[in-house]
Amino acid sequence: METLRDLTEQHGTRFILALFVDLRGKPCAKLVPVEAVDELAEDGVGFAGYAVGAFGQEPKDPDVVAIPDVSSFTPLDFVKPGLALVHCDPHVLGKPWPFAPRNILRAVIAQAGAMGFEPWVGAEVEYFLVRKDADGSLVTADPDDVADQPCYDARGVYRMYDHLTSISSAMNQLGWGNYANDHEDGNGQFEQNFHYAEALTTADRVVTLRYLLSVLAAERGMIATFMPKPFADRTGSGLHLHLSLTAAGTPAFPAAEGDDELGLSATAYGFVAGILDHAQALQGLIAPTVNSYKRTGAVSTNSGASWAPRRPTYGGNDRTHYVRVPDAQRIELRGGDASANPYLAIAGALGAGLDGVARGAHPGPVGSGPQGELPNTLIDAVDLLAADPVVSGVLDSAGPGVADYFTALKRREFIDYHAQVSAWEVEKYLTAF
Repeated sequence: METLRDLTEQHGTRFILALFVDLRGKPCAKLVPVEAVDELAEDGVGFAGYAVGAFGQEPKDPDVVAIPDVSSFTPLDFVKPGLALVHCDPHVLGKPWPFAPRNILRAVIAQAGAMGFEPWVGAEVEYFLVRKDADGSLVTADPDDVADQPCYDARGVYRMYDHLTSISSAMNQLGWGNYANDHEDGNGQFEQNFHYAEALTTADRVVTLRYLLSVLAAERGMIATFMPKPFADRTGSGLHLHLSLTAAGTPAFPAAEGDDELGLSATAYGFVAGILDHAQALQGLIAPTVNSYKRTGAVSTNSGASWAPRRPTYGGNDRTHYVRVPDAQRIELRGGDASANPYLAIAGALGAGLDGVARGAHPGPVGSGPQGELPNTLIDAVDLLAADPVVSGVLDSAGPGVADYFTALKRREFIDYHAQVSAWEVEKYLTAF
């Protein structure tokens, strides 16, 4: 097996970003010179955990030590010559830190393995390219992107050609298999796709892609934002997850035989049922911000559709459902948005789906699902998450206390938002009484 030193020598690496994310998805890193590569590989690199952010530590706690996963080594010469990135598994006092999202996903993957399954995931990363106007308001980075229905507009793609092709070339240089780049449904909104992979690899790639999009857009004077709903009148940005399982290398979702309507196996139906049964709570992980619920609650947009599900239903190749089944090989979870931490979102989806498989559940007739709509606000979703032992249990997969910490964190986020007086309130109430 190649060592970290071997890889740096092969790629002419001079500096390594040793990176991990906190529970909110904030990328945290130290820049390590290649001269210290052996020390990094053997001992990791230390961080003050409280300073990281949402990471379950107080100022008095011992260091978080980020241990590099050599298999995630990613050369980033197209960003800066000689730069590379490696994803890390945070440890404290020699043990995996349970509040680290990558460790949580690892634990859920191990649970799937104990059931005889290997999880595979594809991710659709949507984002907006914006700038700030002189008054601080957000505007579309491309001033000519004003069409009523800009989705797939070839002219919009051409105007952002340099940005889109730089990202596409980067993904292909890394071996991710970029296969499409398009203008999405909102003015200024784009999506760039890459092939599916093992669950942990895809989560790493989503984090890496967000980093690349942010820094390369900034070099062109733009902001790449993963805020789910930066504009009230436009479609929001999703993080759609395509999920499948294999068993000893054999796809587990297609039916072995028969004329089932969707061509799915009992395992696949159990997985879908698990996701639908836990959808209300799952939103707390896959739509984890106050702004998320401006997307799922959208009634209409300039283009005529929000593309965000309101109810936990499933169906065939129909994008109005929470779970879409485009073919018998996979299912697509459409409830998540661009602010989701990919490790937690994938872990939550897997945990919910595997619960359905373990129970031998079935989602009912095609087009149906549990009664009721998805949560209206973040606080509703967090309360539902806290009350669901399966989804909250996912957060505690690597160790106890994470679910309570995460729900408290998100309740505080909602209260902080609610404490602000908005322009809408001033306009609505200033002279109303």
